Amino acid sequence: MGKNKKGTLDKEFSYYLNHQNELVKKYRNRFLTIVGEKVVGDYDSFEQALFRSQEKYQLGTFLIQECTEGDKAYTMRLYSSVAFR
Repeated sequence: MGKNKKGTLDKEFSYYLNHQNELVKKYRNRFLTIVGEKVVGDYDSFEQALFRSQEKYQLGTFLIQECTEGDKAYTMRLYSSVAFR
């Protein structure tokens, strides 16, 4: 399901990049769920996209991407209280 051999979401992100202009026209400022090379959902918030998407797809098999112009939404920082040794 959209996951390549390395276990990354390169295929989904490449699809977003290659279709960003047309996606922005249709989904501006929405949070898209992308599986493979298909938008399978659009939502008002990241949290809503995550909640709805994990009901249908296994975590790690879909990309949630904020649909905006330019590259400011390409990176997301996630913080955790987990310590690595």
